[in-house]
Amino acid sequence: MELQQHVLERLQLLPLSVADSRVSHMTAELVHASWGRIDAWLREHAPRTFATLRPPADADEIAAAQAELGVTLPPDLVASLLRHNGVTEGREAFRLDTGDRLLGLSEIAGATGFMRGIDQGPGGEAEDYWLPGYVKFAAYDVTSDGLVTDCRTARNSFGAVGRFFDETGTRFGKAESLGDYLAELADQLERGQAAGVVTFNGRLFWEGPPPARPKYRADEPLPAPDEHLPELDLSLSPGDLLHVSHLEGHEELGALIAILPFERVAEAARKQLRRLAVETGLDDYREVEAALDAWERGAAPPQPTQTSPLALRLRSVFAQADAAGDSTRRWAVERMVLGIWGSPYRSVCESAELRSRITLDWRADLHADLGDPPLPPLPDERFWGALRNPAIDSSWYAAQYAEHPS
Repeated sequence: MELQQHVLERLQLLPLSVADSRVSHMTAELVHASWGRIDAWLREHAPRTFATLRPPADADEIAAAQAELGVTLPPDLVASLLRHNGVTEGREAFRLDTGDRLLGLSEIAGATGFMRGIDQGPGGEAEDYWLPGYVKFAAYDVTSDGLVTDCRTARNSFGAVGRFFDETGTRFGKAESLGDYLAELADQLERGQAAGVVTFNGRLFWEGPPPARPKYRADEPLPAPDEHLPELDLSLSPGDLLHVSHLEGHEELGALIAILPFERVAEAARKQLRRLAVETGLDDYREVEAALDAWERGAAPPQPTQTSPLALRLRSVFAQADAAGDSTRRWAVERMVLGIWGSPYRSVCESAELRSRITLDWRADLHADLGDPPLPPLPDERFWGALRNPAIDSSWYAAQYAEHPS
């Protein structure tokens, strides 16, 4: 309560119009309470993400930003800035469930100024693409998309939260106020995985709910060798070189794969493939189950042919998935072929990538399958440039690193 009172006292230093009685539902108390819940949750479950929240802005900085932009910031945004003046940039940054990063005051002024300078063409303001009374307070970073609040004090929409998309402009309806939005965000964090909230290695990730998987029968007879079916790509080899781009998206897990011994990676590839087979129902087919069992026992895979029982089963499942428009199952067949006959490095990466569409726990599962070793820091170009693994093509980064070693 002492901190809450401190925030309210600082709000009183701002122009009275900021605390306009017409928007009494946008209370500093709601913002403060919501940030208290968010901070507590992040501190316990995602401390690395929590560390990216910036310290508070002060009242003078907020007043200066209002003067620069020529607007009155809604009281909820003011209260939020008095709690955290945005979030630091980087891959570990705290992001909202939309993927946007909260901006600090200087970034708010810069991003809003940029939006005001966009040429909207004839009748632009009438189309509400971007109006001078809008302020951008959160950004997707890689695009001009982001969250917007309405600062037009004469409108009932004052303080409403919307989203700007470069292609379509600004659309409101995200929340009536930032206080309401933050309260819902706190609810989502506390609901955990039921709301798509995932934590790994001290960081927060927002994931969409995995789609429901259709059921398939597994007792269909094996097709005849001459049946017209799509062919498998059997040009794969265990010695195929993996391009480093396959690892980059997995961040610290990709760095771990790159530095672990080959045997550990091969074992993880087998475990990931087994998980994928279970999650997509491929293990219900006896040909697939027998191949996985033999592989896990260390038996050499059979010579790849289009008419072996395993290949016929996979080709049949591929055709079935194609007809049903089930891309996940079709990709699972491709990963099965890759896992049995291709590079373990590529297999473990691509199995994990596909599993990220199916389960929220794919990061923890992959780490466990790799043996739960300590995780390296998030890799940067210097890491990839210094990597020396003959199974991984990091030549581009190596060349960059040689030119700019520091």
